[in-house]
Amino acid sequence: MSDAVPSPVRVSVRLELASGGRIGPGKVALLEEIACAGSIAGAARALGMSYPRAWALVEAVDAALGAPAVSRAPGGHRGGRAELTAAGRAMIARYREVEAAAQREAGPAPPPRERAPRRRAG
Repeated sequence: MSDAVPSPVRVSVRLELASGGRIGPGKVALLEEIACAGSIAGAARALGMSYPRAWALVEAVDAALGAPAVSRAPGGHRGGRAELTAAGRAMIARYREVEAAAQREAGPAPPPRERAPRRRAG
């Protein structure tokens, strides 16, 4: 039997809701970025994804929750505004609780990896 210490692991959580919808780290990161940026477009830019992709993910979260996760106000020349609803904030809080509990069970996580900057197609 080996006395080797297991290497640290980082937990990645995906919640499957009663609706059949799934919430994982990408959707949670998008919602958290919407809360910071105040818009879906700003969050999409910050995460390096297209606006249509971000919009589709928000709609998928809404469908999974059975309630809007993001309150949207139409744009115009200044752009639209978006903020998390109570349902969106509660979902993020629950996700982070489950993630933290799973990480505690798994043990210490390795240090975060640095990500290379994304390249834009020219």
